[in-house]
Amino acid sequence: MHAVLKDLIELLTLERIEENIFRGQSRDIGSAQVFGGQVLGQALSAASHTVVDRRAHSLHAYFLRRGDMKAPIIYDVDRSRDGGNFSVRRVVAIQHGRPIFNLAASFQNPETGLEHQDEMPDVDGPDRLQDVTQLAPEILQQVPEKMRRYLTVKRPFEFRPVEPMDFLTNKSRPPLKHVWIKSVDALPSDRALHQNLLAYVSDYELLGTSTLPHGLTFGRGRIMMASLDHALWFHRDFRIDDWLLYAMDSPNSSGARGFSRGQFFTTDGTLVASSTQEGLVRVLSEEAGKEMRSDPKSQA
Repeated sequence: MHAVLKDLIELLTLERIEENIFRGQSRDIGSAQVFGGQVLGQALSAASHTVVDRRAHSLHAYFLRRGDMKAPIIYDVDRSRDGGNFSVRRVVAIQHGRPIFNLAASFQNPETGLEHQDEMPDVDGPDRLQDVTQLAPEILQQVPEKMRRYLTVKRPFEFRPVEPMDFLTNKSRPPLKHVWIKSVDALPSDRALHQNLLAYVSDYELLGTSTLPHGLTFGRGRIMMASLDHALWFHRDFRIDDWLLYAMDSPNSSGARGFSRGQFFTTDGTLVASSTQEGLVRVLSEEAGKEMRSDPKSQA
């Protein structure tokens, strides 16, 4: 297995300290704090370790404080309810004696029922697109060195955006984004693992969709963003080592907050998961923007 993917799986596996208490480590992916998707995936993993023969169907989370990448994260799981068909877990992530993240997750015995779903957007398939790291040399030459390393770092997932990526201009665009995603290598047939990895990757790109109509891109360094809350629903089985289309839109920005929605589709058009996220989006002064352009880790 590819080394970066193996490392991510180990990161999400967690160390069991007691029956309902787990410990996780962090990885630096170039952000100023622990990546939100990492905490999402680890918290869901902790909750899953306390449930037998039931699958996660939803999670709702709040980001309370910035995570410290140099310190372990403790996950304390409360077994809130085990009913006839549903189990509910509450997870608190703790660092330095304070909660940094809360999650509630619900698990269900498999059942059959009514079926309908949205249609998948009509976009190009992944075979006709390039990975996000395959930026044209003329673009990379205009991007600051630290950001260049951030954009080209090896990742456990392939990201193939449908819309052309624009890091350098202030062009306003519709609040829509489509990205094909899959792990860089094959994975075991473990439903919980695939759900944990989808929770991890669901935090990529989502909040940034809310900035597109305003011509404020990460590359220009005029914004500060931080996730406030995140929700995820699992509708049907899937594999994260097969291509999934992450279709995102942002219906609203107001009050220094951006709101975005996402849907995950398989290549045959099956809707397998949906997400929502609201986050802090602040416009920076030109001087602060220059600082962010020189150091992308300064983004909160």
